[in-house]
Amino acid sequence: MVAKKTVKAPANSTGILEVRGLRKAYKTRGSLVTVLNGVDFTVGDNETVGLVGSSGAGKSTIGRIIAGLEQADSGSMDYLGQELQAMKPNERRLAAKSIQMIFQDPYESLSPRMTIEQLVSEPLIIQKQGKDRSMRRQLVLEALEEVSLTPPERFIDRYPHELSGGERQRVGLARAFICRPRLIVADEPTSMLDASLRLELLQAMAQLRERHRISYLFITHDIALTRNFCDRLLVLDKGEIVEAGNSGTVIDHPQHQFTRSLIQALMDLNRI
Repeated sequence: MVAKKTVKAPANSTGILEVRGLRKAYKTRGSLVTVLNGVDFTVGDNETVGLVGSSGAGKSTIGRIIAGLEQADSGSMDYLGQELQAMKPNERRLAAKSIQMIFQDPYESLSPRMTIEQLVSEPLIIQKQGKDRSMRRQLVLEALEEVSLTPPERFIDRYPHELSGGERQRVGLARAFICRPRLIVADEPTSMLDASLRLELLQAMAQLRERHRISYLFITHDIALTRNFCDRLLVLDKGEIVEAGNSGTVIDHPQHQFTRSLIQALMDLNRI
């Protein structure tokens, strides 16, 4: 049995995000439950970093803290040279407006009362981009085109319930992309899609990265998805990063027992 220890990702001189000592605990039934216990990692410019672990390991909590939806108890987050943790909420929103998030459930993350145009243009309105509705509509059409919802005119006036699950998740990707972010936090974006739709979504994300130098923090419980999509892999267990490295190396030559168990579970599943 390999002893559990915290592993620090190697420093990246061109990193856009540097997370150090991130800690988070929740109060449950009168007691504190530690979810994150000193998490360290970097995300480089135009890099895709995979974050894998079992349910309850703290993956989504990390993503929500980076996206500004939750606050860490302690630690630091340097994003493009600015320390986000030390900022007041309004300052943080301004400093990190180029961070966007894709959520796990395309059925719940998109309001059923809004058209696709309204959903995708909402970030433009929040960030006060696009001088009028006509310009925003054009930007929405371009964003839908970028994620292969074509022709975009066929989708723009529809509602989420009129789209398939794969199309909804592409809408979520277009919504995250429309303000031209530097970093997208993708929280289990493929978990509710079948195998072919997963591949299509990953291809769309890879194309956006290639065209626009977007970085991703790709959160998933499926380690198999990370091999060809992610540059580096972080393995999270019980709130700590226990292994980090090149995706292929981590998968082919896992050093930690927990990583081995994830890979063994995948192999067992493939035998069924």
